[in-house]
Amino acid sequence: MQQSMTLILNSNYHKLLCYQKSVVVYDLTYLFCTRFLDKRDRTYDQMIQAARSGKQNIVEGYGNLATSKEMGIKLFNVARASLMELAEDYADYLRVRGLQRWENTSQEMATMTQLGAEHNDSQYFTELASTRSDETIANMTLVLIRQAQSLIGKYVGKVSENFAEEGGFREQMTKIRLKNRNK
Repeated sequence: MQQSMTLILNSNYHKLLCYQKSVVVYDLTYLFCTRFLDKRDRTYDQMIQAARSGKQNIVEGYGNLATSKEMGIKLFNVARASLMELAEDYADYLRVRGLQRWENTSQEMATMTQLGAEHNDSQYFTELASTRSDETIANMTLVLIRQAQSLIGKYVGKVSENFAEEGGFREQMTKIRLKNRNK
């Protein structure tokens, strides 16, 4: 019990795959918006802020896990919802411009899904995207958003399992008080 709680409290959020993937999504979104959207377009700011929110809520949620698993889980879910909003912005961008969205069975989708599974380095993807079209970058980012959301879901599942087994901060403090009282 104590070892598992210590693992959560002492781990570094930078090591979380969902955080690493969210950094890639943020950086690609920033690149996409600065290349293809006018800064005065409301969507420019909305997309960057949604990508930022996805990343930052993972950081904040992770920090909250030390004292409130419930609040930590809520913030991870806010991160997932922000990424969902961002995915909708990319889908809208493609749709209103008559650009193609990759089919789940397409070779492009398979290739990008594999690259996303193999790499979490933002520089790798920003270099890959630097010479690509808006259509390609939007689709690339949609794949990475889906992967980030999946990773967030898996992490929330692990935190929830840990909570079910060990309880949260309040329950652990109660155990310590009762132990000291019974001495």
